[in-house]
Amino acid sequence: MKFVVSSSALQSHLQVISRVINSKTTMPALECFLINIQGKTLTATASDTETTLVASMEIIESDGDGLFAIPARTLLDSLRELSEQPLTLDINMDTFEVVVYYQNGKYKFVAQDGKIYPAMKQMSEQTTLVELPAETLLRGINCTLFASADDDIRPVMNGFVMDISTENITFVASDAHKLVRMTCTQIHGNEANTLIIPKKPASVLRAILPKESAMVRVEFDENNVLFGLSNYKMYCRLVEGRFPNYNAVIPKNNPFKVLVERVSFLNALKRVSAFANQSTGLMRLSISNNNIFLISQDLDFSTSAEENVACQYDGNPLVIGFKGQFLMDIVSNLETKDIIMELADPSRATTLLPDENAEGEDLLMLLMPMLLND
Repeated sequence: MKFVVSSSALQSHLQVISRVINSKTTMPALECFLINIQGKTLTATASDTETTLVASMEIIESDGDGLFAIPARTLLDSLRELSEQPLTLDINMDTFEVVVYYQNGKYKFVAQDGKIYPAMKQMSEQTTLVELPAETLLRGINCTLFASADDDIRPVMNGFVMDISTENITFVASDAHKLVRMTCTQIHGNEANTLIIPKKPASVLRAILPKESAMVRVEFDENNVLFGLSNYKMYCRLVEGRFPNYNAVIPKNNPFKVLVERVSFLNALKRVSAFANQSTGLMRLSISNNNIFLISQDLDFSTSAEENVACQYDGNPLVIGFKGQFLMDIVSNLETKDIIMELADPSRATTLLPDENAEGEDLLMLLMPMLLND
């Protein structure tokens, strides 16, 4: 069989789905793209068995249908060096020899029978469907994923949560030190469900969603979820287990509130954190009289740094310690001009909020303090 396709369109679609292919796998077939030609539609599949990403695109012409598996690295490396032009792929469906004709030459390599590719696990007949705007899903992933864990003991923390209710949808992630909760009040489900999406497929979604403008279909059963986009479908296995009750750890009324300009605060944190102890990363914040006094030191190397940052605060003087990198992660992911820190005492969780939420959004970030040895 023979078909003609745009080189740049093929390369861009294959580059996206290649993100799910593992660099090391015990199944050689998973080092390939599964290519299915049906009429003038090309469907390409990549998988690591836990996550499967499928891309669909129109081709220029075809003289028949076919199913075959092409080595991913070979095909991508060859396409990457070509300028935009029509490519003709001629596949011998008996020997699976592939010849790729381009403007000034040709590539030749051997594919495999598509039947060797592992069959995708099917979802159960009873599924639940939720639709939400692509920008909302992207926002939820961007706000939360940085706070997820890499914890082999508690895999439920290794991803982000979609907590669906009849009133709203809440995105959550936590590594037990920091927590992010973003509630979208303008969308909801028909019933309550909680999905834990692993970090890898979440990262793949984050790369695809910026180009999407339509609604995203989220269809799921007890074990799997399907994200349906305009040109892509992603199947992934949900993380099994129950996510901790995140609302229970969020303080209800931290009495002390600090309003600070985000960028100046973040830049000061970056400067002072460079001198923190390398093993603990401890940074001390002394807050009083419209001022945050940042202090870090490493006694082992006789280094220290301190800096004042202006803020709005008229409460009782307070000294609290944080891991500097965690605090910088949170401040850098709050995108408003000013942010609010709500505190109670040096041993209680601090909440950080945008000074003004976007319409239909309620964003909260939480950071656990570090004990200070005074």
